Amino acid sequence: MRNSSFSGGSTVFSTTSDYALRAILVLARAYGVRRMRADEIADAIAAPRNYLGKTLNALAKAGLLTSTRGPQGGFALAVAPEALSVARVIDCFDEPVPQTRCLLGTAPCDRARPCAAHHRWTAIANARRAPLATTTVGDLLAGRAPTGAACAAPHPLPSGALAPAAA
Repeated sequence: MRNSSFSGGSTVFSTTSDYALRAILVLARAYGVRRMRADEIADAIAAPRNYLGKTLNALAKAGLLTSTRGPQGGFALAVAPEALSVARVIDCFDEPVPQTRCLLGTAPCDRARPCAAHHRWTAIANARRAPLATTTVGDLLAGRAPTGAACAAPHPLPSGALAPAAA
């Protein structure tokens, strides 16, 4: 199950990135208040516990989360929600892949020797990534739309996924 899609039907990013972003949003709600255990987060976003545990550890290794062992341990954001872009989360699992082949397949193609489709295709690729790079976790929690971009209808997390957990 490589790709994930919202109810709108369009493929957005991998299942791992989807779980990672949902986990980040849950942790952002608890930012500065408390740490959360991996199983709590997994239950909140309906993710498999073992799978999410590995995902959270990868996010910690990337410097987006802190992790502490023990009874008072758990995960917490290492970056303020307002400073953490969605692209930075997604890129931990779905790295942007530069176009290395000519879209038309006719000859080598790059900025110095573009094919007929090169400039337009580059603009499309950049426009697709821009909302991820300019939207922060804080923006998502506040319901702010990307600046200068039309946004599709929102797709909320499962009910209760972002509700503050009892201490």
